[in-house]
Amino acid sequence: MCLVLIGWRAHPDYRLIVAANRDEFYSRPTESMRWWPEVPGLLAGRDQGAKNKAAGDPPGTWLGLTRDPERHNRFATVTNVRNPKDERADARSRGALLMDFLRGASDRHPGVDFPGPEKYVLDVAAAPDDYNGYNLVVSDLESLWWHSNRSAVPPQELAPGFHGLSNGMFVSSAGLTPGNTDLTASQPIWPKVRGGVSELRAVVQSDPGAVQRYFEVLGDRSKAPDEELPNTGVSRPRERVLSSRFIADAVHGTRASTVLLVREDGSFVMAERSFGRFGRRKGEVSFNGTLDLAA
Repeated sequence: MCLVLIGWRAHPDYRLIVAANRDEFYSRPTESMRWWPEVPGLLAGRDQGAKNKAAGDPPGTWLGLTRDPERHNRFATVTNVRNPKDERADARSRGALLMDFLRGASDRHPGVDFPGPEKYVLDVAAAPDDYNGYNLVVSDLESLWWHSNRSAVPPQELAPGFHGLSNGMFVSSAGLTPGNTDLTASQPIWPKVRGGVSELRAVVQSDPGAVQRYFEVLGDRSKAPDEELPNTGVSRPRERVLSSRFIADAVHGTRASTVLLVREDGSFVMAERSFGRFGRRKGEVSFNGTLDLAA
């Protein structure tokens, strides 16, 4: 993913609200969101282009939800930390971070006592060089955790409120205090994150079940002013293209927009729109279900 906007326990009727864009090369083999036959209970898109997977591993993903009474509920998503000089060809696929958590199994934790989100992020934080730069968000729908292997900030539990992340090595957060809409972060907040969280908050406060409105938040193609562009190691014109929430380009751009709404009664809807070159819309899928949530 390249933009993730989150409302965590931000509305009395909703446990988790996520609106996210996955930006990727159009040539990378990808399948739309679906229930996975080889991973029972997993609902996610399928990244067929991941490299350095272990033999026999299923495809990777960028965002997923697992409904499994034995392993408990699991949500996870990831973004890359953009730095062209810090990319290793031999690093493990970032999608494997999600799959280990969503499947409830990994080389380090093959048994039934697979860790919850806190222990999981602390575990992967102990081996920061296994992967290229990432932001990881994982949850069992009881707590929500963030970690970046390129940040000096240790793994954090995210408090109830609104959160946003993109391709920097940090998460931006705002609490639920009435009238306090200011985001805080360890580094300057990117415009796409600041505007996205502000608009997400507005939808949550006015019409939290409106899936279409979240897609509209994700679909904004406005570019940031040059004086607000981050410096991530790409050219200035490229930073300008990448500064919009929705990226429409010839080679690389927003491939999928995903909206996930999990109500406090456990019912959920997860919808995905897929796109091709220059932002041409290719399709849409939507799934409903129920999770067994703790009160």
